[in-house]
Amino acid sequence: MARAAAPAAARSGRRAGAFSLGPALAVPAALLVAAFLAAPLAVLFRYSLNRYSPREFMIDAVTAENYIRFFTDAYFIGVLATTVQVAAVCTAVSLLFAFPLAYLLARTDSRWKSALVIAVVFPLMVGNVVRAAGWMAVLGNDGIVNHALLGLGLVTQPVRLMYTPFAVHVGIIAVVLPYMILTLQSVIEGIGRDVEEAASNLGAGPITVFRRVLLPLSLPGVIAGSTLVFILCMNAYATPVLLGGPQFKMMAPALYDQFVRTTNWPFGAALAFILMASTLVLTVIGTTVLSRRMHHRRLEAAPR
Repeated sequence: MARAAAPAAARSGRRAGAFSLGPALAVPAALLVAAFLAAPLAVLFRYSLNRYSPREFMIDAVTAENYIRFFTDAYFIGVLATTVQVAAVCTAVSLLFAFPLAYLLARTDSRWKSALVIAVVFPLMVGNVVRAAGWMAVLGNDGIVNHALLGLGLVTQPVRLMYTPFAVHVGIIAVVLPYMILTLQSVIEGIGRDVEEAASNLGAGPITVFRRVLLPLSLPGVIAGSTLVFILCMNAYATPVLLGGPQFKMMAPALYDQFVRTTNWPFGAALAFILMASTLVLTVIGTTVLSRRMHHRRLEAAPR
């Protein structure tokens, strides 16, 4: 009896030691986050409460005038609205395009599956500036698209594709699409094929299987992928600048202009916090809505 109790006591002691060691292991990571994220954000927030002076650069103060200026200026409200619209559209289109590709990758048994995954991951190895430059070569007046349209006789002169909202949407979608595909693929692979086969055997068509079985079960991936992509779209910088031109403004290029071109650091810091807060609030709202829909669908599918 004593011999049996000894190993049990040793195991419980090891488990207790592991649990007590857990918080200590998190200390280095917490210190890094505090040093390289929390502290700079605190400094930036303090800057946003200062006043700007062209002669003195920045005057120490505690004022909300930079935030008031933003919310009372129709131009900057329009920039924020454009940013949200671009992010929402790019997220929705990315989800629409990514789901079939993710399903194909998750369900294929081909020996080329690894090559397909590498093909999806490969664009992530190329910088956003290089990819935007590639789209400039495709969408420019002398680009591939206009040469094809002119060669087919569909147009008589080059179509203006560059420096338009269309070019910005295309460029951002190309950047974020791999993230959505990989996120959805990992979730769909965890859904057993027998679930879809059972639904088909019970008479459900492909659309019904997708709507009633596959989509509800893959909603965690939809939420995770949409959240990640939306955050990336809200903070896009290189693509709007290179493909949208100087007339197309989003929040990230706008706050860069305040920091670098006008050297108005207090207002630029306020723009940064407004962008961060808007992204956080919209992400939480979207995630909450999708989570509630997922919970509602599970309740509907549960046996009564």
